[in-house]
Amino acid sequence: MVWERQQGRGGLGARRDEGKSREGAVRMVRRSRRRKLQKVTRLCGREEGLRVKRSCPSCGPEPGGEERKGRGNPISVQLFPPELVEHIISFLPVRDVVALGQTCHYFHEVCDAEGVWRRICRRLSPRLREQGSGVRPWKRAAILNYTKGLYFQAFGGRRRCLSKSVAPLLAHGYRRFLPTKDHVFILDYAGTLFFLKNALVSSTLGQIQWKRACRYVVLCRGAKDFASDPRCDTVYRKYLYVLATREQPGMVGTTGSRACDCVEVYLQSSGQRVFKMTFHHSMSFKQIVLVGQETQRALLLLTEEGKIYSLVVNETQLDQPRSYTIQLALRKVSRCLPHLRVACMASNQSSTLYITDQGGVYFEVHTPGVYRDLFGTLQAFDPLDQQMPLALSLPAKILFCALGYNHLGLVDEFGRIFMQGNNRYGQLGTGDKMDRGEPTQVHYLQRPIALWCGLNHSLVLSQSSDFSKELLGCGCGAGGRLPGWPKGSASFVKLHVKVPLCACSLCSTRECLYMLSSHDIEHHPTYRDLPASRVVGTPEPSLGPGASQDPGGTARACEEYLSQIHSCPTLQDRMEKMKEIVGWMPLMAAQKDFFWEALDMLQRAAAGVGPGPPNPES
Repeated sequence: MVWERQQGRGGLGARRDEGKSREGAVRMVRRSRRRKLQKVTRLCGREEGLRVKRSCPSCGPEPGGEERKGRGNPISVQLFPPELVEHIISFLPVRDVVALGQTCHYFHEVCDAEGVWRRICRRLSPRLREQGSGVRPWKRAAILNYTKGLYFQAFGGRRRCLSKSVAPLLAHGYRRFLPTKDHVFILDYAGTLFFLKNALVSSTLGQIQWKRACRYVVLCRGAKDFASDPRCDTVYRKYLYVLATREQPGMVGTTGSRACDCVEVYLQSSGQRVFKMTFHHSMSFKQIVLVGQETQRALLLLTEEGKIYSLVVNETQLDQPRSYTIQLALRKVSRCLPHLRVACMASNQSSTLYITDQGGVYFEVHTPGVYRDLFGTLQAFDPLDQQMPLALSLPAKILFCALGYNHLGLVDEFGRIFMQGNNRYGQLGTGDKMDRGEPTQVHYLQRPIALWCGLNHSLVLSQSSDFSKELLGCGCGAGGRLPGWPKGSASFVKLHVKVPLCACSLCSTRECLYMLSSHDIEHHPTYRDLPASRVVGTPEPSLGPGASQDPGGTARACEEYLSQIHSCPTLQDRMEKMKEIVGWMPLMAAQKDFFWEALDMLQRAAAGVGPGPPNPES
């Protein structure tokens, strides 16, 4: 028993020694951790002096600086080498670089430097060799390549959402586009024309589906402009006419080559070139449009000096291999009015519109039916002299236009929209269906970004106060061409389409709605403020939206609206009429959205349909 107790005490002492050794090891580990922490703390204290100071040194000492003397003196970011700051900022996304440039004056100058944008442009487009032209070429090139995109939304099918096409890596921004029957053509700012093809691709679920604009090839380089059949239906767009510059060999006995403008004709289905016509090297063109039927297709070419030349080809014989001479003649608008300098052109199948550098508008109408729709009379129409230009009477300088089959839209320097022509489906957006034989202002729309006129409907791309884009439309809504308004509307209403932030132009076909996204910092419409004298003295229509600026006129308009609602036979018709009236009223975009959503809820409740969640795209 005594031996066992002594052995037990010896085991207890061994356990105590083992516990002391463990405690010593723990103390050593804690001591080493404490020493490491002290080293890190000293390093942090040394690096504290390198922290970036947000305020400039010229602004004086930072508040509470005396209390921080023991923590080190902060160093301003301005003491860093400019190359280092530019190199660091160049790794930020373009959106963050723009936001950083709005924080203070120093970062505004740094973020606006061409060195930063040169690095960003090299990162976004490694194959871009030249930065282009302009005051800030690298910044322009970087933003063009960052914002480029082609979006489309099909009118038919189960999926009615916005999709994005393939983005060619070689493209230097997007300047303009043209959809044809099977494909889409895009011209960039470097003069390269891309051929975006529709193809069968494999979906994520392993299914084979037909997808739009998912493959691309380079059609040609050195292109200035391109055009196709001016009709709205893409079925007729069989050929693509490309205005380009090509190097031609010199004359016999001379060395070197000369740059000459030419028109190349391609098949839109395959991209094969079938015809080419070359002009004299002394003639330089900048725009091409088409007008007329296939057998008498007239090509109108606008020179750099503002003169217009025309030639006639027969499209039915373009695929025949032969060589012949085509006569290039001066158009009558340039012969009769030699002092005019045309800035741009627009055309459809039977009419042409010219805008001069002074903002004047001249018209050519080639058929009596279209002339009657546009002007309401045939009094001045001469079937023997269809090229005689007609001047439109407008109150201000016109910046750009849109030309449909039998109606047109004009935008002046003050951002006002004027519509003219046939209004059978309400495509003028005036709130009624009465034809207009002269330009009529749409008072509740101002400062649009883009305007488009189709066969019997019109679209306007506008920007709200928070810089978000929205798409408005009016006219016939059959076939889903006005998303959210299948019955159409006689006034411009907000369409249920999600618009890209940098959308700049649009186009609508029978099957699809296209929107081009590209932001050019040097080319954007700059509107002037309307003088107060014109605001007060501008005549207003009697019952149009925003008809009168006095309370009496507004009261009479509201009475007319109530009488129109009372004349509707059913509750559903009254709801639809109320939606149209909300679109006529000069309300803010948020207010119109509120009233339209409320009316939709009431209409669904009256029809016995549950309210359901609101559409996020509405």
